[in-house]
Amino acid sequence: MALNQRRQEILNLIREDGHAKVQNLSKIFKVSEVTIRQDLEALESMGYIQREYGGAFLKDVGTFAKTGTLFNKTHLEEKQEIAQKAVKLVHEGDSIILDSGSTTTELAKLLVQFRSLNVITNALNIAFILGENPGINLIVSGGEFKAPTLSLTGEMAAQAFKSVHVSKCFLATAGISSDMLLTYPSLSDLVVKSAMIRAAEKVYLLADSSKLGYSSFASLGRINLIDTLITDKNLPEEKLNTLKEMNIEVL
Repeated sequence: MALNQRRQEILNLIREDGHAKVQNLSKIFKVSEVTIRQDLEALESMGYIQREYGGAFLKDVGTFAKTGTLFNKTHLEEKQEIAQKAVKLVHEGDSIILDSGSTTTELAKLLVQFRSLNVITNALNIAFILGENPGINLIVSGGEFKAPTLSLTGEMAAQAFKSVHVSKCFLATAGISSDMLLTYPSLSDLVVKSAMIRAAEKVYLLADSSKLGYSSFASLGRINLIDTLITDKNLPEEKLNTLKEMNIEVL
């Protein structure tokens, strides 16, 4: 892995989790702790992170939890377009899973109009959006808290989804690699996403077109783990054809 690529992956991990330890990063990237410290020094000098003893954390990480805002606010118009398409698939009385993420958050904003829904989520900001609606039976997983994504992750979060069965799961991803793998910045997310998929009769992936061809650190598996991709109108035709060849429905 090239040095600049490794530093980008380290930054992606810290942006996802809010913090990282030198010892853990050394094991993940299979380089010395000295090398990781040099990487963190470089990222700090660029203004992305702040180092601490034994690791580093994202600058202003506390503001996410205090304000309930997400770190990633890019491609908002496309995400709202996707949410408008996804909400048409939800019906009164449904039981659904809402994954954490900025696009699923846009979907949650549209679900406040429903009078009867069962929703299970690992996203605290989604819980706050839907929690005031008395017609929504809301279940929030436990797990390790990640401030930038306002999400709960790890094995404890996964357990909440292993004990439920829903009709629909609305899943998020950090990127879909060129060889059609679902990828995420954090290894701790993989067990949660897998449990969500197994708990649902149908899995909808909500991903704007910028995520096609982008590869993050950890791979969940091939995109045919999902049934339908809901994306925006900017999806390249060659990507659309590839997905159709894999029997993935595209909305």
